[in-house]
Amino acid sequence: MNRKRGTGRGVILLAVLGLTGALIGAPAMASEAAPRLQWERCPEGTEDPAAGPPQLQCATVPVPLDYRDPDGEQIELMISRLASKSPDERRGVLLLNPGGPGGTGLDQPTFLASQGLPASVLDSYDVIGMDTRGVGHSAPVSCGFTNDQEYFGNIPPYAVDDAAVAKQATVAREVAEQCAANDKDGRLGQLSTANMARDLDRIRAALGEEKASFLGYSYGTALGAAYASMFPERADRIVLDSNIGDTFLDHAGMRRYGQGMEQTFPDFARWAAKRHESYGLGRTAAQVRRTYFEIAERVDKEPVDGINGTLFRLATFASLYNKASYGQAAQTWQSLREGSPTGGRSAASTPAPNDNAWSVFLAVTCNDVEWPEDVQTYQRSVAADRERYPLYGAAAANIVPCAYWQKPAEPPVRIDDDGPANVLVVQNQRDPVTSLRGGELLNERFGERSRLVSVDASGHGAYVLGDNSCALNRTTSYLVDGVLPARDVTCAAG
Repeated sequence: MNRKRGTGRGVILLAVLGLTGALIGAPAMASEAAPRLQWERCPEGTEDPAAGPPQLQCATVPVPLDYRDPDGEQIELMISRLASKSPDERRGVLLLNPGGPGGTGLDQPTFLASQGLPASVLDSYDVIGMDTRGVGHSAPVSCGFTNDQEYFGNIPPYAVDDAAVAKQATVAREVAEQCAANDKDGRLGQLSTANMARDLDRIRAALGEEKASFLGYSYGTALGAAYASMFPERADRIVLDSNIGDTFLDHAGMRRYGQGMEQTFPDFARWAAKRHESYGLGRTAAQVRRTYFEIAERVDKEPVDGINGTLFRLATFASLYNKASYGQAAQTWQSLREGSPTGGRSAASTPAPNDNAWSVFLAVTCNDVEWPEDVQTYQRSVAADRERYPLYGAAAANIVPCAYWQKPAEPPVRIDDDGPANVLVVQNQRDPVTSLRGGELLNERFGERSRLVSVDASGHGAYVLGDNSCALNRTTSYLVDGVLPARDVTCAAG
């Protein structure tokens, strides 16, 4: 999940930062050795100075780089704390993850508070943000991405035919080799959901808590599902919002992006049709959909303002994350329809601003589970999804560097359905990146341990980030009072 939206190539790419049983010999249980935390002021930029005095405190927690060698090299993870101001109501800690993998989470407590996280939740918990291993202030990693590379980040480019998939395979291989060459300290191979779940338990212990609650969005649902499965006796109240469907993202999971865009796009199309006199994109939703394909085909041939078909499709996909982005998306469409061709993009060979986030995304995604290695598999997937999900399927099914990555060090975390009933799965019915099917899958895998709150709403993020009263009330009730619904719930629009 990423909450920043905007125009321009760099912001378009940033917008999509938006996405395990233990290895034999690697302990599932994290050590109980709890360091004494030294709370200090958080790094500059963690909080907006215009919002008033700093509310967060930060500290570092040492964890093993490799849990198979717990007494070996240690790395430091930075965490943040928005402390409860009501000691009589405080019941524990609420660990947060904003998604990615690769998104910074130090500011997540104050961000959610600014978005309306209920006071009852803030009173009930010390709300804990963090940069997970490899991210930001927690032993950051880098593949060395630069602005002039033909690499567009977490989602591969739309492939018009088999030749385009084969071309992207060359890019994917080069990226995998580049990451390996830049991994001089061996840290990339230790970035996995299983290790991050072990880190969560180290953080819990360092905070002096017997149990920890968790609220995760997008990829954070994979991490939360892994924590609840690996440490069921440590996991308190678990909320998983905007679900990728398992403890890992694989080829099938990324292909669901195409499904998600098909399900979510009609909301934007109806919105734009009602505003045809302002934007001129079509008087009906069907006409707006046709306009999408017309613009994509045009800029595939002749880019406008440096935006080609790949970036146009990516920008439109990202705009569906939040209805607040619809106006900007419509403005961009309008400019591309009316603008003159300007040729392809050009960029200097400078470090890419998303280098760290893209590097972590790749490492975790590729280390969690094996991806198909043969190009033909991706060509077949792209051909099928180009027909099934014409808006974006041929991008989401395209080949990624994971096809050429080193083998995972351990199998993915297997969801444990034999544990306490303490998992609330919250899912918008129309979500471009984590479709409704992801929430349904995770709920099915947890069995009687979970309940699904299916929300008749559009966008990425339901609890606090959306405006559905039922989703807000159900989730708050669970976090504060521990009231898990007796059965799955469908929240009507509104």
